Amino acid sequence: MSAVALTPAPRPRGAVPLRTPLEVVATRGQRRARPRAAYAIATVAGVFAILLTQLLLSIVLSDGAYRITALEAERIELDRTAQVLTERLNVFDSAQNVAANAESLGMVVSSVSPAFLLLSDGSVQGSPTPAGAGSGVLDGRGDLVGNVLLADVPLVIPTAAGGASAVVSGVPPTPSPSGSLPSGSSTALPSGALPSPVTR
Repeated sequence: MSAVALTPAPRPRGAVPLRTPLEVVATRGQRRARPRAAYAIATVAGVFAILLTQLLLSIVLSDGAYRITALEAERIELDRTAQVLTERLNVFDSAQNVAANAESLGMVVSSVSPAFLLLSDGSVQGSPTPAGAGSGVLDGRGDLVGNVLLADVPLVIPTAAGGASAVVSGVPPTPSPSGSLPSGSSTALPSGALPSPVTR
């Protein structure tokens, strides 16, 4: 036999060699380490949940702050009302108001020496003398300086039937606007007494 040199057949021009493309295949550990879409969705949802919770908490806190401010304003208003009512109570509780109401109910100030009744034997010690009708507060002999705060406070007078007392605008137990005593300028001041000042 004769040896014939084998030469490959010439390739046509433009022909591409037939090779399968190479591709890197991931191992199982690499495939498990890859992030999945579920984890990304859970992370984004968690971030949105945290933001929504923070927004709701800020709304609740601001609402609480507004309620606290409103309650503090209401407390201040109630404190002012309590102070006004306390001042009015002090006006009604003043000694001049009590004395003027007592005189309007028929009580008078006694300027004579007191008399005492002994309960053991029923005897009277001292000389009982009735008090005069014009010796009270309303005619200006009780106090030389009147209480201006009692200008609009009505006096109590007894009813004719002996029932409950009625409140009427009687003679005010305060000085007149001119600063004189209620009975007018005809009331003589005791020696050494100062006239009451006009306060407004």
